[in-house]
Amino acid sequence: MGVCCLLRNNLKNKLKSGERVYGTMLQEMVNPTAAQIFKRAGFDFFMIDCEHGSYDQGTVREIIRVARLEAICPLVRIRNLDYSLAAGYLDAGAMGLMLPRVEEVSDTEGLVSFMKYPPVGVRGLSSDAPHSDYNFGDLGEFIRIKNEDTLAIAQIERRTAVDNLEKIISVPGIDVALIGPEDLSLSYGLPGQTNHPTVVEAIQKVIDISIEAGVAPGIHMGSIERLSEWRDRGMQMIMYNSDLGFLLEGAEFGVKALKS
Repeated sequence: MGVCCLLRNNLKNKLKSGERVYGTMLQEMVNPTAAQIFKRAGFDFFMIDCEHGSYDQGTVREIIRVARLEAICPLVRIRNLDYSLAAGYLDAGAMGLMLPRVEEVSDTEGLVSFMKYPPVGVRGLSSDAPHSDYNFGDLGEFIRIKNEDTLAIAQIERRTAVDNLEKIISVPGIDVALIGPEDLSLSYGLPGQTNHPTVVEAIQKVIDISIEAGVAPGIHMGSIERLSEWRDRGMQMIMYNSDLGFLLEGAEFGVKALKS
């Protein structure tokens, strides 16, 4: 078998064609069953939170392995701009990475460089890692496909990032500008006030600039009502809630219903 059998990143193709995609965050659950559950629920992707979560490399690798078998796109939020983290998660099979706390164009330049093989970037080559699904073929074609398919996401959660957005997302290879509303509100001195006009204006600015640049705007929130509003205002990558949020909300709803 050869490169024709490589699992392609359909999520990236959907975004490039202007389609909306829907996903969630994995924060606490370490069992690879999470990938199957999210697939059955109908999500297009999920993001493993390796910034705030306590996931080790082996756990991430197994969750991603099941995700690839289930054909749900596995993404990882890395802790910081570190080559070993970026290359390690991609070799484990992650189909894209999100870098938090982006503020400058150097952040996105570094992210793309770490994610792409030469001549585009500096990523080291290991074609027999899990990201190949152990299908081996022409090396040049393998590199071309992987450079095309990796999804690079800049998380916009600082006022400085909004101010510098045109430059930040002008880097070739950046596919998504994804808002972190709570951190963004904090950076404007309005912690938690994601409905405040100043924060709403900043989020809309990210949508407008991203669309103009040909980059997909995205957002992560726990409110279906708010997410629906932002979807209607142009958000393309919709990330809803998390495994922890689903557990808490489901438990609270059931207990209150039983006690009423």
